[in-house]
Amino acid sequence: MPDYTLYTAATPNGWKASITLEELGVDYRVVPVDLSKGEQKRPGFVALNPNGRIPALVDHSAGDFVVFESGALMLYLAQKHGQLIPSDPQGASVVTQWLMWQMGGLGPMMGQANVFFRYAPEKLPWAIERYQRESRRLLEVMDARLQQVPWLGGEHYSIADIACWSWTHTARWSGVDNSGLPGLKDWHDRIKVRPAVRRGKDVPGDAPLRSPEDEARFIERAQDMLV
Repeated sequence: MPDYTLYTAATPNGWKASITLEELGVDYRVVPVDLSKGEQKRPGFVALNPNGRIPALVDHSAGDFVVFESGALMLYLAQKHGQLIPSDPQGASVVTQWLMWQMGGLGPMMGQANVFFRYAPEKLPWAIERYQRESRRLLEVMDARLQQVPWLGGEHYSIADIACWSWTHTARWSGVDNSGLPGLKDWHDRIKVRPAVRRGKDVPGDAPLRSPEDEARFIERAQDMLV
């Protein structure tokens, strides 16, 4: 049996988990969760995550210990394996601050931009503009940081970078302008070519959105999930 089982889907929060596992090089298996069929709300999954959201992780090497919430999952793995987070308290705090920043700000704002820009059956310009504007502001916060240091946590790549990249690389889908941010672009380009990032981005193996028809089908399924 592998050390871990990851229950996930092809979303930014799902990629946060799979990229972390790939970067750590640990043995894990994947159980895809079909969000369009509501599998995340079924009793078997809710037993793992009472909030009914992906991802969820089972650590078989620790008596089938379960971790839910993507940020908590990343922290657990990084601390357990002693990688992707500094060992000193101050360094670990800086990484954790940026991880919490993503979970409390960047992810929710870009997620709402997705809803109102892509999925909502009624287009509300004020809502679209509000969430795209705030998402852009947050990208500018990142850019300012990344013009000072190579990585969000400072000198070393960490779970903070994985968490934020999993969302920022979807800016086009959110309709968020990410131009004119040189620190962000350089950081983004350095991350996207990492082999572990490329592998983790392919988990759980869903077909990519290669055409307008693919995008239309994806939006239709997403709209069903909003009900």
